[in-house]
Amino acid sequence: MASVTRSISSLYGVEARRRNPGPARGGGTSTEDWREPGIGDEASDISPTLLRVRTDRVMIKEPSQASISKAVEVATLAGGCFWCTEAMFDQLKGVVKVESGYSGGNTPNPSYEDVCNGDTGHAESIQITFDPSVLSYADLLRIFFTTHDPTTLNRQGADVGTQYRSSVFYHNPEQERTARQVIQEFENSKVWKRPIVTEVAPYKEFYKAEDYHQEYYARNSRQPYCRVVIEPKIAKLREHYRERLKQ
Repeated sequence: MASVTRSISSLYGVEARRRNPGPARGGGTSTEDWREPGIGDEASDISPTLLRVRTDRVMIKEPSQASISKAVEVATLAGGCFWCTEAMFDQLKGVVKVESGYSGGNTPNPSYEDVCNGDTGHAESIQITFDPSVLSYADLLRIFFTTHDPTTLNRQGADVGTQYRSSVFYHNPEQERTARQVIQEFENSKVWKRPIVTEVAPYKEFYKAEDYHQEYYARNSRQPYCRVVIEPKIAKLREHYRERLKQ
């Protein structure tokens, strides 16, 4: 776990700017510079930016294992901005597909604007289709718990609100057991100085996000947010999990 500790320490502390400039929560008119917190640091109180875009969406129901492949499983995770999490998990061997969307809420077919308002109960999430013979669910979760801060309640860095909570939405009892075991493993090893507050909840549904959110980093890698926030995370992922990466 020593290498995991080093991974966490170096993944945080990035000078960054929250997504694209625009109206901020709380009545502000632009984003401010912020730094993602390191272990033991206090997070910034700067509010996240809202992107005023609304399009039609189709709900993606949980795929049955028989309908896709007996060798493939599905994981649904939330760890802050889905632009970041999608970009990182796309890099891993054994990952077939990653989609950005919304899980854990009560409002059918929410838009990005709805979720950002914080009233739907959804978290920005990713749905990962993966081959467990290449990447186990337990190892996928270990990477998840080292590439975001699972100790900050309802926030990641400057992104504040329940939509940015840390969550594992389990698809079956085995995934639930594995999630709780991995969390206990991290707690026992004191990888994080503060207690892990990740929600472990049953999967209900996954609403795929608007098209412009999908493969955001791959299609917008020259954008400032991608260069300043996402690329350092990917660089550290490559440094510490090189053997897990696609060629």
